[in-house]
Amino acid sequence: MPLDLNDVGMFVRVVHRSGFAKAARELRVPTSTVSRAIARLEATLGAQLLMRTTRSVTPTAEGHVFFKQVAPAVAALHHAARGIDGADRRPRGKLRVTAPNDLGATMLGEVAVGFAARYPNIELETILTPRTVNLVEEGVDVALRASGRLPDSSLIARKIGDLEHCLFASPSYVQVHGVPSDLAGLAAHSCVVFRPRDGVASWTLRDERGRVNSVEVKGRIATDDFAFLRAALLGGAGIGLVPRVIVNADVDEGRLLRVLPTFVSSGSALFFVHAASPVVPAKVSLFRDFVLEAFARKGVVSASH
Repeated sequence: MPLDLNDVGMFVRVVHRSGFAKAARELRVPTSTVSRAIARLEATLGAQLLMRTTRSVTPTAEGHVFFKQVAPAVAALHHAARGIDGADRRPRGKLRVTAPNDLGATMLGEVAVGFAARYPNIELETILTPRTVNLVEEGVDVALRASGRLPDSSLIARKIGDLEHCLFASPSYVQVHGVPSDLAGLAAHSCVVFRPRDGVASWTLRDERGRVNSVEVKGRIATDDFAFLRAALLGGAGIGLVPRVIVNADVDEGRLLRVLPTFVSSGSALFFVHAASPVVPAKVSLFRDFVLEAFARKGVVSASH
């Protein structure tokens, strides 16, 4: 029997959604249609692809191998089809975006609101998580990542820029404790430190002349999460070295103040990642351009040094 690509597409959707009913709702067809498609596909291949129970649907060993092989091809076909936007068509559909929690809770929210206003026919769904989401297998269109290392060749990464880290404190902290006049003065202040070693963090910052300076700081509050660090600074815990993108809105609205503004630290690079495809879907390219524009306008990233 010839392989029916519609049946293959339904199989991929069932695996993505872990169930026949969810896949059927998204495809807007009866559940029985999906079930018959999977049965035809299994008959064609001569192998059971899915294990069905009353609570879940999971791939068999053969099904998992088949899914890994066909899912990228199915995604590429869908992306190519959605990328054909004639002059009389407006970009539409759902755009699924994943990003780290701290970025999602701050600037990405503002970006999402602006993008939705500009493109009302595109529905935006965000998945905020610290883990690296498999875009192809999980049906996600775009990822914002602080790393350009790609797990496989099915992805493309576009660098947004280098994340700049600067020193910030709340107005309430500054009112009581003042601000240091130089980096050495940080030793006399309470600091909120990110991933210290034995309670000590080494901050390396560059001044306006490009000279690199290092200072060791201590703090009674430490964390491995920038969202927590931001919250601690807003609460008046002290001075912290934070990516500007995380606190940009807080600075604009006066909730945080820049300390020693002539110093900056270069952090990791931020990348826009999407699945490789002969034709990039219009909604992906529009979101990419919108993100690049927003980050450049806010000045929260810099070019490589």
